[in-house]
Amino acid sequence: MNRISVALTLFLLGANSLQGAEKPNVLMIVGDDWGWPDFGFMGSKDVQTPHLNKLAKESAVFPNGYVPTSLCRASLATLLTGQFAHQHKICCNDPPNGVDRAEMLPFLKNSPTIPRLLKDASYHSFQTGKFWEGHFSNGAFTDGMTTKGRHGEEGLVIGRQTLKPIFNFIEAGKDPWFIWYAPMMPHSPHNPPERLLKKYTKEGRDPRLAAYYAMCEWTDETIGELLQYLADKKLAENTIILFVVDNGWIQSQGPVKVGDQFLTRSKNTPYDGGVRTPVILKWPGKTKPGRYDDLVSTVDLAPTLLEACGVAIPKAIAGISLLDPATGKGKLKRDAVFGEIYLHTAKTLDNPAINLTHRWVRSGDWKLILPAGGKTVEPELYNLKDDPFETKDVALNNAVIITRLTTLMIESWNPVWKK
Repeated sequence: MNRISVALTLFLLGANSLQGAEKPNVLMIVGDDWGWPDFGFMGSKDVQTPHLNKLAKESAVFPNGYVPTSLCRASLATLLTGQFAHQHKICCNDPPNGVDRAEMLPFLKNSPTIPRLLKDASYHSFQTGKFWEGHFSNGAFTDGMTTKGRHGEEGLVIGRQTLKPIFNFIEAGKDPWFIWYAPMMPHSPHNPPERLLKKYTKEGRDPRLAAYYAMCEWTDETIGELLQYLADKKLAENTIILFVVDNGWIQSQGPVKVGDQFLTRSKNTPYDGGVRTPVILKWPGKTKPGRYDDLVSTVDLAPTLLEACGVAIPKAIAGISLLDPATGKGKLKRDAVFGEIYLHTAKTLDNPAINLTHRWVRSGDWKLILPAGGKTVEPELYNLKDDPFETKDVALNNAVIITRLTTLMIESWNPVWKK
């Protein structure tokens, strides 16, 4: 090879290396069963989350974020696909009685997941923690921890026991990368380190509440350790950090009761205790730190990350990118966010409508909840500005608002329900 050929080869190698380095890495952090008020940066005086507080100060924060479906398996699938549950068909945690879980696995395998789409941009991806869809490759992850089972099986050691698998993946040099850090935290079992439990235990506070609060801070500690690792390895400046929660949580107190989360109107319900989550987005040099009051949905997270990584957003994705508001270029062109709630254990896998329990919409300060079951079931209406915890149903005196929001839901969202 002559000198010119050598020089040209070295130039091309250098250009390719530079091109690869310019692609941002992505760390997606997914909290689990975590109430939207239970963060320092969301105003909590009880729960200490110093690492997330610091991240929030450095990031674009969307305090009015929502998950369409407040059930973990369906919600996680939405995070990965940017689709509503009726689109990706993962509408439950468990299949109908007598139906093998394996019958549900093709749903995600055939969906436009973030790892599947990032492959076209030469990304490697690593799954850890919560993942209900069998082997990690069903979500098109190139690497992962979960190979079978419910919740996430082998992957669930992440966070509670170790972060080393993530460190090993990064140190293997498989970049650019997308990492899915979804520890089953602060999800039960609420078994935090004794030092944290002692910190939150005090006279007059229910022991179950103390354990949940301690779990929140323990989760925050693992996030802090992960972020510090990126800083120490000089990776933070070229890494997008996205934090979200799969569904909310309101901790029941007193003796354990069957269906605690329903009694508190949190997980698997259409109330904000179940569907609301803060969203934190940090892209150094790109996002503009601050709090943005746009109504956002977790269907928006996949298109946001795809756009940031230079990957085309398929038409099958329902959400819109958050990069414009997050980088200070203006508000989202959106009037409302929508959601759908399903049975925990499905009646059928073929028709999502059979499993539907509620639909809901938020527009401005108003939140409308429409139970499934026809005209005999009364809607609920809340003004979240005046009543953020939905304690007073004002449907009786606001028929005009109910009609407007119902029409908005029917005409602007989810054509499948118009049939």
